[in-house]
Amino acid sequence: MSGAVKLPGSAPVQAVRIVASRPAASAEVVAEEVPVALVYNGISHAVMMATPLDLEDFALGFSLSEGIIARPGELLDCEVGELADGVTVELTITEARFQALKERRRSLTGRTGCGLCGQDTLEQAIRPLAPLGKVVPVAASEVSQAMRQLAAQQPLNAATGAVHAAGWWRSGKMLVREDVGRHNALDKLIGATAREAERDGLLVISSRASYEMVHKAASAGFGVLAAVSAPTALAVRLAEQAGLCLIGYAREDRMTVYSHPEHLLP
Repeated sequence: MSGAVKLPGSAPVQAVRIVASRPAASAEVVAEEVPVALVYNGISHAVMMATPLDLEDFALGFSLSEGIIARPGELLDCEVGELADGVTVELTITEARFQALKERRRSLTGRTGCGLCGQDTLEQAIRPLAPLGKVVPVAASEVSQAMRQLAAQQPLNAATGAVHAAGWWRSGKMLVREDVGRHNALDKLIGATAREAERDGLLVISSRASYEMVHKAASAGFGVLAAVSAPTALAVRLAEQAGLCLIGYAREDRMTVYSHPEHLLP
């Protein structure tokens, strides 16, 4: 994970490596993590800790998965600005959506790995989710291919060892987004794919499958989600209710299917 090349979203640092009790100076590369303020129509709504990459995708995906907007066209403008102590993303949404946001506006400060910070009630935390429509099945072999491609297409993680990734596998091609936060990585991917007409193929993530990850995937219209680690019980129940095929422990040529195995072909 060391080297002289600095990738976007990373920073060089000086460290000491100790091998066989022998210390030596080492130039290392670590992932950036900065506050990203999401400002809607001039009012700050959320501050998330994130990797400063693909922030337009992140803003759109977050807006959709949080229900701030219902479709990409309701985001009218998006401008990213760098400040001394972080990044601000100025979003302009339709007046109807902005009025709805003001009615349920809350203080929301996110941390890496935290998907429900700032929710005021249990009803807000466990949000209802409409069942998916028709899901196009995928082959089990595609899950294995997709996981291998996800691992191969993470340049920032290869350099730093500190970021998560979410990928969309479709027709033998992979689109990947990376971030220090697993929720952020998925939001970035949702934003990057928001204007695609179809949601066939599958989503793959480099983390566990929590309730929030399943909710984001299903709310974006994806019918198959594969995670490298285990799901939670709430995630399994939500996937079952939503009609989503949830796969855990997707590593090499093995996997465990927790819900709707009919969406996975032999």
